[in-house]
Amino acid sequence: MKAFLDDHFLLDNETARILYHDYASKMPIIDYHNHLPPAEIASDKRFSNLTEIWLSGDHYKWRAMRTLGVPERYITGDASDAEKFLKWAESVPYTARNPLYHWTHLELQRYFKIHELLEPGSAKRIYDQASARLSTPEYSTQSLLRKMNVEVVCTTDDPVDDLGFHQQVQSADSGFLMLPAFRPDKAILIGREGFNGYVDQLEAVTNRNVESLEDLLAVLADRIRYFHDHGCRLADHGLERLFAASYTDPQVDEIFKKRRNGVFISPEEEEQYQSCVLFELGKQYARHGWVQQFHLGALRNANTRMLRELGPDTGFDSIGDYPQATAMSAFLNRLDNDNALAKTILYNLNPADNEILATMIGNYNDGSVRGKMQFGSGWWFLDQKDGMERQLNALSNMGLLSCFIGMLTDSRSFLSFPRHEYFRRILCNLIGRDVHQGELPNDTKWLGGMVKDICYYNAKHYFEFA
Repeated sequence: MKAFLDDHFLLDNETARILYHDYASKMPIIDYHNHLPPAEIASDKRFSNLTEIWLSGDHYKWRAMRTLGVPERYITGDASDAEKFLKWAESVPYTARNPLYHWTHLELQRYFKIHELLEPGSAKRIYDQASARLSTPEYSTQSLLRKMNVEVVCTTDDPVDDLGFHQQVQSADSGFLMLPAFRPDKAILIGREGFNGYVDQLEAVTNRNVESLEDLLAVLADRIRYFHDHGCRLADHGLERLFAASYTDPQVDEIFKKRRNGVFISPEEEEQYQSCVLFELGKQYARHGWVQQFHLGALRNANTRMLRELGPDTGFDSIGDYPQATAMSAFLNRLDNDNALAKTILYNLNPADNEILATMIGNYNDGSVRGKMQFGSGWWFLDQKDGMERQLNALSNMGLLSCFIGMLTDSRSFLSFPRHEYFRRILCNLIGRDVHQGELPNDTKWLGGMVKDICYYNAKHYFEFA
């Protein structure tokens, strides 16, 4: 029987252990998509206690606590940080077989060298010990990134952001690179409440009137140039699906003007507008040599009562079952026919669609760039052992695993970087298992080189990070 979370955690055979310990574990981290707050990195923030850094904003933990019947007061409410942590500690034993159980103890070990299991009897001791360490300089945000060997961290940023925090970090000797990623979904989703207010923000930040489709595309192009000048090389979209309706520019211009004037627009008109703006943005990304990312398939804010009470991103989203293939192909094909298809990463939230994305990327690889089209790593509900293995297997069976650009955190937490370790162990175990079953040759040097590529070098070359 193996010990829990020992050095060979998730590594079932000797080849897997060699691949992980000798090759994967030593690779720096390029975290090319996350939701870390740039202000907290730039200010090199320190956290007052373990709850502040570990539970605040973590909707994975919040969902588990609600499932166990923990009152909201101890999750997002007015309970003290110590009380909230105790409720989390009481919950942890019941998360067995959920990735939270692994992540919790990996994070305690890797950041705080705490090897105790978290449960009510150990809660106060762990809280006090970790909180005391958080007061020291080695637990500031920048120190934590260096501790995890993070080389590049790409945040998720709105077009109206001024990127001052990125400039601040780039001008300092931080030991890592922090770059922005362009997230313009608020300008695309025309049917959402707040659309007109957001266009007003674009007007203010660019000092330009936005009265037509042409005006809107011009200010978005301005912001893309601004982001590019500040080091941005990635765009990111969090959409239910891609859009590829037929439209004409005059039609979309009229739709935009109707919405700006408070006139109702139909779902069909929304689709036309969204198809047009997403296509025009895609052309801009290609023109600037960016990578475009599409996180697809989330059913967001399903509980409208809790949305009203707590707001978005508080743990009330799930996997959606949207049709993906037809519009995805039409959107990518439209860009490709215009010779304007940028390097693209497609992330899937519905495991039923894994093979759709794994085969779709092969339609638009054109020999111009190694791994130009990427089936992105398992994310959100799928960034756990089964979800990662299914993504890796679908990609292996229908594409080239050797060209894969690997893992990211997609997290708001500074303690989430052991997820790269989690992924790397799972990757090495899959390959090691094939060796021990005679499905791959026992050539650890060759396989180790592939592992290093997937963990680090493929991403470094793909994003052209210096």
